[in-house]
Amino acid sequence: MNEVSLVRLYMLRAVYLIIAVGLGLVIWPGVIHHDKPWSLMGGVVNCMLAAFGVLCALGVRYPLQMLPVLLWELTWKVIWALVVALPAWRSGTLDEGTTEILVQCLVVVIIPIAMPWGYVFKKYLRQSGDRWSSAQKA
Repeated sequence: MNEVSLVRLYMLRAVYLIIAVGLGLVIWPGVIHHDKPWSLMGGVVNCMLAAFGVLCALGVRYPLQMLPVLLWELTWKVIWALVVALPAWRSGTLDEGTTEILVQCLVVVIIPIAMPWGYVFKKYLRQSGDRWSSAQKA
């Protein structure tokens, strides 16, 4: 029985590929060839984005197994938009830097379109979690 259609798997692969190639072109050259030290947060952000790109490349091969990576990306961007960008916009203090990040975050719209939500709910919300102790039920 196929839980996720082949079309949906290819949609997921396309999302992973877009992210992996995009980050590969934008982030990895700076990771490999940065001529001056990064700031603390600049280094954290660039290394996290580099790792995310690598994990998305792995998602091209294993689209369902790597779904938590896409869920993480979707979740942090939605939280950031609601907690940072929306209040700034509502108060009239949305500056150029925040607007630029918001526009970059809007690319996340491709994730919910490709996400196999039925599979996500079944696998991550309805399925029993892993056991918490070594004792097994009789």
